[in-house]
Amino acid sequence: MLPTIEWRDDAIVMVDQRKLPKVEKYVECRTGAEVARAMTTMVIRGAPAIGVAAAMGLAIGVARSKAKGTTQLATEFYKLCDLMAGTRPTAVNLFWAIDRMKRVFAADVRAGRAVEEVAASLKREAHVIHDEDVESCRALGAHGAGLVPDAARVLTHCNAGALATAGYGTALGVIRGAIEQGKRVAVFADETRPFLQGARLTAWELVRDGIDTTVITDSMAAPLMRDGQIDLVVVGADRIAANGDVANKIGTYGVAVLAQAHDLPFYVAAPTSTIDLATPDGTKIPIEERNAREVTHLGGSQLAPEGASVRNPAFDVTPHRYVSAIITERGVCRAPYAQSLRDAVEGVARETAS
Repeated sequence: MLPTIEWRDDAIVMVDQRKLPKVEKYVECRTGAEVARAMTTMVIRGAPAIGVAAAMGLAIGVARSKAKGTTQLATEFYKLCDLMAGTRPTAVNLFWAIDRMKRVFAADVRAGRAVEEVAASLKREAHVIHDEDVESCRALGAHGAGLVPDAARVLTHCNAGALATAGYGTALGVIRGAIEQGKRVAVFADETRPFLQGARLTAWELVRDGIDTTVITDSMAAPLMRDGQIDLVVVGADRIAANGDVANKIGTYGVAVLAQAHDLPFYVAAPTSTIDLATPDGTKIPIEERNAREVTHLGGSQLAPEGASVRNPAFDVTPHRYVSAIITERGVCRAPYAQSLRDAVEGVARETAS
């Protein structure tokens, strides 16, 4: 399994996704601030992976602290939590992971544990979050595999694979799950402008696994659907509102509209940590606006003239009416999503409590 992110000795090690597919390079982060910078600069990306990175970043921040007591440590810890929270505002897994780490920290402080014990607890929790993510992806992949027919031609958008998670993947987890069940699957990977996660990352993962992969430009999806060359769409998510509206990489909304127009299933694959029951609908999801240079340049080559205005929202929101089903580790959720998503999240909460 591709090691997207892991804790080795005194460093958080992650594959530098900016360098793929040409170079498989790994970045070592030894402080919480370095992990936050890696998240902001897209060394690591994808909502579940961002959550894991934040947890590990908080843990290593406390592990390296020189605080003399928990009062000073608390000041450092919560400041680092704020730094992490400001890195990628759309991905709800980030805030979910930060909240988990805060609960562990607060419980240890209330119990009067020493700084070293608090650091050990946070490191354990970060490892649990990492391992849970892998298990969740494998489980949702198995659930989603049942929706994929044999000899299916699947369209993906962006990268929702091992690189976007702690391993295995969400949308690509569904594809991997179907293949593990003996099904034949061919993938059309949208390039995903402007950061090209589909062309650079999804295709790299799938080719690496020996899965039939064809890269297409984002504008090619419509004629392929019209000509009967696509059977279904599977995408990931960065935040799912309580009503089933889905925030995902920019361009996803257009793909969903096209799928409905061509009577094709449009599936969203995400762990329950991506479901945000506190956000009632997609209009309340914050959308990150990224640097204009991602649009105007490709590597070192300038594509657009200086002086042109640029919009670069990193995500869009697909209304739930376009979503055929949402695949989670708890099973396949269908409309009405307000009920099925709540059942999935509360089921996980009950299992955790027991």
